[in-house]
Amino acid sequence: MVAFFIDDRNRMICKLAASFMLLFKFMKEENQKFSLKKRLKSFKYAFQGLGYLFKTQHNAWIHLLAAVISIILGLLLKISLTEWCLISFAMGLVISAELINTSVEYLTDLTSPGYSEKAKRIKDMAAASVLIAAITAAIIGVIIFVPKIIAMLS
Repeated sequence: MVAFFIDDRNRMICKLAASFMLLFKFMKEENQKFSLKKRLKSFKYAFQGLGYLFKTQHNAWIHLLAAVISIILGLLLKISLTEWCLISFAMGLVISAELINTSVEYLTDLTSPGYSEKAKRIKDMAAASVLIAAITAAIIGVIIFVPKIIAMLS
């Protein structure tokens, strides 16, 4: 059992080292002067990733709907600048977590196409990060919106 763990760990370390070597090689080749054109292109790729998320991930649709509802409520209830900052942060946190989760899932599927208990744990933990972000955002929404709605109805 110990030998299996050591072999497994060594294999993972070798893969990680090889990945870093490729990354450093790529960075060395790409180490050029600042280019506004390349920076603008990087924004294009980022927006393509965001578009892909919303086209393919059903949970992202739910988060987007929650963000739209939050914006509408914020406008109707005239929330303060500080409250807008908190709501914006919460929306960004959830969408960022969803992007990272989706990336982790795709990378896990790419590197471990068959069933693997370890791959399952990785995916579960990435999904849990979205859950924690969404719960945090919901708490922020409740703290900001519920008292205003109660005051409006009273």
